[in-house]
Amino acid sequence: MRRFSLLFFVFFALLSLNSGAQTASAKLEKESVTIAVGGKNLFYYLPLTIAEQRGFFKDEGLQVEVPDFAGGSKSLQALIGGSADVVSGAYEHTITMQAKDQHIREFVVQGRAPQIVFAVSTKTLPDYKALADLKGKKIGVTAPGSSTWMMAAYLLAKAGLSIKDDVSIIGVGAASTAVTAIQSGQIDALVNLDPVTTLLEKSGSIKIVSDTRTLKDTEEVYGGLMPAAVLYSTEEFIRKNPNTTQALTNAMVRALKWLQTATPDEVADTVPREFLLGDRQLYIAAWKNVKEAMSPDGLMDASGPGVAYKMLQTFNDDVGKKKIDLEQTYTNEFVRKANEKYR
Repeated sequence: MRRFSLLFFVFFALLSLNSGAQTASAKLEKESVTIAVGGKNLFYYLPLTIAEQRGFFKDEGLQVEVPDFAGGSKSLQALIGGSADVVSGAYEHTITMQAKDQHIREFVVQGRAPQIVFAVSTKTLPDYKALADLKGKKIGVTAPGSSTWMMAAYLLAKAGLSIKDDVSIIGVGAASTAVTAIQSGQIDALVNLDPVTTLLEKSGSIKIVSDTRTLKDTEEVYGGLMPAAVLYSTEEFIRKNPNTTQALTNAMVRALKWLQTATPDEVADTVPREFLLGDRQLYIAAWKNVKEAMSPDGLMDASGPGVAYKMLQTFNDDVGKKKIDLEQTYTNEFVRKANEKYR
């Protein structure tokens, strides 16, 4: 009789747990979510891939689709056009869109340093001395308007050059197309991210001019820490789908926590094979270069928005002329709750 009672108790407990999971899932306003990304293979977006590949989104009751675009500006277009619910992209877009009276908001930070590298071709510019040497040259970015484009615009402006008038900008993506563009001499300089930049650096194809893969280097370039990839969406989506937004944040924070303790081999084993670019050891070396840039908790640092705003004012006339309410570009509300869940 006692054994029967014990079995009944276990069965009832399991039934209750399953019912609770279904109830939690039913509370999601939207279970199927599309997250647009531009250059999914990049370490810039690694937390997103970890959350997807390790099933963290599924554990939150979410069915997530992640279409991959040529660059962050294309992902933003997908959100504004209505084909995506959320974007995994650069925080700076929340500021540039507010300058156009379109309000989008960040709700979880993936990186606390941009990880972007500005480099020149050793093939076409072997005698490069300064940024002024790039006048009239071709510069490859992931996509015009993306975070790589913004870094190029910022550095060129500081050197007295206009990204619109003094150079030619070419979108080369963030994988093999970028590698081919620089090695074949199609472009004279490249603004891109790892693992692409580590591969090109190792082969001797590039000379690094500016680097933001570490916190120290980022502070030297921007005068402070610059928030990198985030998840952002429209004010309307976040307002109408708070539970779904929380579930997305929970999965991302869990991914960030996992990355803090994962070995390089575990990271390489988790990502899709094609992300390795045919060289597992190079991928691991690249990961070691950028690990410090990953956010440990998903929180937006209080100084980050101001650093991004100051950078954009350097070359973006819309932002320079418009009064921006930075408090409306981000929220830590969902991240704080996620960190309570995944301590």
